Amino acid sequence: MRLLTFNALFQGDVRERLRGLGERLEASGYDVVCLQEVMYRRNVRLLEAVAPGYRYRVCHGGVVLKGGLVFLSRLPITRSEFLRFPLTSPARPEYLMRKGAQVVTLDNGFTFVNTHLSANRDDDWAPGNRYSAAQRAEFAVLAERISRIDGPVVVVGDLNVPRESAALAGFLGATGLRDVLAGDTRPTYRPTPGWPSPPAFDHVLVRPADLQFRADLVFQDEVRLPGGGMAYLSDHYGVEAETVRPD
Repeated sequence: MRLLTFNALFQGDVRERLRGLGERLEASGYDVVCLQEVMYRRNVRLLEAVAPGYRYRVCHGGVVLKGGLVFLSRLPITRSEFLRFPLTSPARPEYLMRKGAQVVTLDNGFTFVNTHLSANRDDDWAPGNRYSAAQRAEFAVLAERISRIDGPVVVVGDLNVPRESAALAGFLGATGLRDVLAGDTRPTYRPTPGWPSPPAFDHVLVRPADLQFRADLVFQDEVRLPGGGMAYLSDHYGVEAETVRPD
């Protein structure tokens, strides 16, 4: 089973980039695609038209999608739900996104949790930071729901915390999840002159711990869009992962 998690960036030339993304997804071998920042139902309809091979889709909400989250699958889905995060302080524009998580179970027994945690606008992930407290509250909601899931679990998305953060370590410890890219020092947010060394915000976490995946970063370079121009698909890189059969 192959999967992709990708923050699609809801700013700028969104529709053209989503069309380019959809064309690449349709030609890919991904079985499951978890997207963040798709934001609007009309963007889902665009992806449906460009990537019809993903027959099974989950999004929640009407015109504006809850959490901006979309789950695409070539494999049948047996159940799904949206789990909303609490509105903790500090007040922030993200309240409008109604952030939370999609919990989706496939007929092969795997449960996926596609999520996008609140951003730390101070870029300070120390435990005492005001945004760190909000992120811990969101991790606690996820941990409680994950504790009630039987079978293999894959948690993916833009967690907005670095790989080495105390908040992520606490979440892994509470849930028994394993980071498939543990020890990888590459950023998943695209470096800029103003931020030349950003962290890895995008993660693939699995349970049980002996569930083997190989993973890598994708969509790092500019691509040619359907309209002919060249652009990056997002300000994030994608993370792809594939199950590995034990020897």
